[in-house]
Amino acid sequence: MLSVFAVLVVFFALTVFLLDMLFRHAAERSLREVLDAQMVALVAAADPDGPESVTPTALLDTRFDTPGSGLYAEIRSGSGESIWRSQSTTGTAVQFGPALEGGERRFFYTDIAATPIRLAVASRGIVWDDLHGKPARFTFSVASSLVAYDEQVAGFRQQLVGWFSGLALLFVATLALLLRWLSQPMRRLEREIKEVEAGTRERLGEGWPSELAPVTGNLNALLDGERQRIRRYRDTLGNLAHSLKTPLAVMRQALGAGGAGKGALDAEIDRMSGIIEHQMKRAAASGGVLLGQAPVDLAPIVVELRAALLKVYGNKDLLFETVIAPSAQFIGDRADLTELLGNLLDNACKWAKGRVRIEAHVEPGADSRHALRLSVDDDGQGIAAGDRTRVLERGGRADEATPGYGLGLAMVHDAVALYGGTLRIDASHLGGARLELQLPGRNGV
Repeated sequence: MLSVFAVLVVFFALTVFLLDMLFRHAAERSLREVLDAQMVALVAAADPDGPESVTPTALLDTRFDTPGSGLYAEIRSGSGESIWRSQSTTGTAVQFGPALEGGERRFFYTDIAATPIRLAVASRGIVWDDLHGKPARFTFSVASSLVAYDEQVAGFRQQLVGWFSGLALLFVATLALLLRWLSQPMRRLEREIKEVEAGTRERLGEGWPSELAPVTGNLNALLDGERQRIRRYRDTLGNLAHSLKTPLAVMRQALGAGGAGKGALDAEIDRMSGIIEHQMKRAAASGGVLLGQAPVDLAPIVVELRAALLKVYGNKDLLFETVIAPSAQFIGDRADLTELLGNLLDNACKWAKGRVRIEAHVEPGADSRHALRLSVDDDGQGIAAGDRTRVLERGGRADEATPGYGLGLAMVHDAVALYGGTLRIDASHLGGARLELQLPGRNGV
């Protein structure tokens, strides 16, 4: 709309300028015709008395007889001497220009001395034969005040600007209403895409205009295809991991009798089993964020995990604090969120001395793809700055002496990455480690 308005301003300004120029030219042409008519009347009324004298016998316009009327006339001899001036020039220093040769014409603008009054002056050189048959040259001049002309031009400009300004505003208002009506499908498309991103809608609706129908159809096909792709990925990964479990079990059984290298092979088999377990857990999840994924309430999952972990780590007598916004929701798969939080909280309970704290809220006004802010703190020994990158890698552990595969935080890191979120490890105010996450989320109703 701003671009259209700018174009209209330039277009209408140019139109106003051109119309004003045409009007001024027409007004000037009309003024010249009036002065020419007065000139003809003056010449017709003139009676030459001699080679250096001529007197108008009668003037048709009474303004010539009224001082300061705005219409002035003068007759000069060939030498340029004024031989007659109308009574309207009394007390007015009107300059009619130089004397002219026979047949010469001149039109110009001038000012009355010591006044702001502008004049239009028309002069004509006339050659007559006097009573003795000798040629006599005279210069007839008529001048008219431009006050009325200037007022007429100013009035026309004011009306022109007013009408075109009103027309421009009316045009822009009409165009705004028209564009608002025409852009309703685009606003609907924007709204439905946001609903798909927020998880309140699985796919775009129907009944689109022909210009948008191909776009919405392709978007729906993309959404459906993405869900099918993730489903195939999950099934394939699960089948692969499951098919490897049987050969590994056979290998472990074959090595049961003992022999050289049994310990090294057992270690490698344990490592492969851990990798398979990790991949199977990933396959059990959805495999990443999907447009149109229904939101999941965060608080009930945290409550369930808290109850389970307090039983598992009952020997620690943990103080398990939860600060979860009741309306906080995760946009994604429930199994992904359960697996992610389970690994985070299990890791915190494992290393905590006696206190674990989880906080979660949705950032107001943030993009829904990164709106959910979640943190898990413990009062354990923490994770050194040099180990914070390594513990997120598969098989990486800060304490190699502690039993485990080093897969928990790696799985959390993978899940967060699949959802386009972020994971940061820092020192906790409780004295241990602090893991901060940003995930897709929204505030529920």
